[in-house]
Amino acid sequence: MQTRGSLTGMKDNDIAAAWNGLATCEKCGIRSLVLFADLTSEDFSFIHLPIEDIWLPAGTSLYQPGQNSSALFTVREGLLKLEQYLPDGAQRIVSLLRPGDVAGLEAIVAPIYEHAAIALQPTKVCRIPKEVVTRLSPKLHHQLMKKWHDAIQRSHECTRELSTGSARQRVARLFVLLAPGSGDLCRLFGREDVGALLGITTQTASRTVAEFKRARLVREVGPNIFHRDLPRLEQIAAEG
Repeated sequence: MQTRGSLTGMKDNDIAAAWNGLATCEKCGIRSLVLFADLTSEDFSFIHLPIEDIWLPAGTSLYQPGQNSSALFTVREGLLKLEQYLPDGAQRIVSLLRPGDVAGLEAIVAPIYEHAAIALQPTKVCRIPKEVVTRLSPKLHHQLMKKWHDAIQRSHECTRELSTGSARQRVARLFVLLAPGSGDLCRLFGREDVGALLGITTQTASRTVAEFKRARLVREVGPNIFHRDLPRLEQIAAEG
């Protein structure tokens, strides 16, 4: 099994965490998608704790289940998986978080995190201390409710689209769901994680991706970067 890094065990210069001032939040390129979308300049003046930008190399753990929930994290770039560990030691991916999504929402109501959050790709997140969210909770109410709803929908999407049907259908749906709206290119992740997400073996995941490459449904143009034939993949994903 792949050895994963830990956010808490990395050096500051490895994760490039820095407090860049609240102007960064106000000018954020995806601000309309994140928790602070409805805040005004006056609201920002009440924030006295640092909002950190953190870079996570692929495979790095942002937090683990049972760890004290001290912050929420907005995904700005890349892809995170939320993972649960089963009693037999197996892992199951329960959700994928893309730019604009929030990891660690349970920090608002629970003292510990409930999942492992791990970067599937090089990922940039904003760390928002729990105290900031608590202080601004009336202002953030609408966005928090929206993020809770989005998280539930994302989990349902993973169950509905990625855990039913044949392995071929599941892999096709994954290729369709990754990086929606970004054209024909997407970045895939390791086959072990593909298998854990889709509920198939690593070998089946590797074999199916190889089959798709031979059929020119996908074409690898860089390490784990694929050009997709979306119409054909969508056709496979919709097969009865």
